[in-house]
Amino acid sequence: MTAYSPAFKIVSPDEADDHYAGSDVPGEFRRLTELLGAEQIAVTMIRVPPHSDFEQGTGHYHDQIEEIYLITKGTLTMRFADEVHEVRAPAAVRVAPHTPRSHRNEGGEPVEIWAISRNEGNHDAVKIDDFWQASAEAAQHRG
Repeated sequence: MTAYSPAFKIVSPDEADDHYAGSDVPGEFRRLTELLGAEQIAVTMIRVPPHSDFEQGTGHYHDQIEEIYLITKGTLTMRFADEVHEVRAPAAVRVAPHTPRSHRNEGGEPVEIWAISRNEGNHDAVKIDDFWQASAEAAQHRG
């Protein structure tokens, strides 16, 4: 599906490597930034299967980067600092820098998320172990 000219590039998310393939993490994590040749914006497509804790109880925050999450399919349980919200597609979510965040799929349908931010590489991300308790509704490992 790739189409390219000096002015644009079209790719399918399935052309990007799944960084969680071969791991025990449920779902897919496909960075499209490099494949697109994007210089200013980072784009990642994330698929979370039904009843899966994609971040496995961890969370993260960014020192300087705000992130936009586009939920395009399903319902995602998202935690922002101490608040938990169910976000149903279609929805757009903005998360400010320094805000701890995580997500999981406690529902019975697949979830698709697009994470978009300023392209700073992965140098700005800070992982938070044990960010929230495991969910009885969301497995933390591939089934």
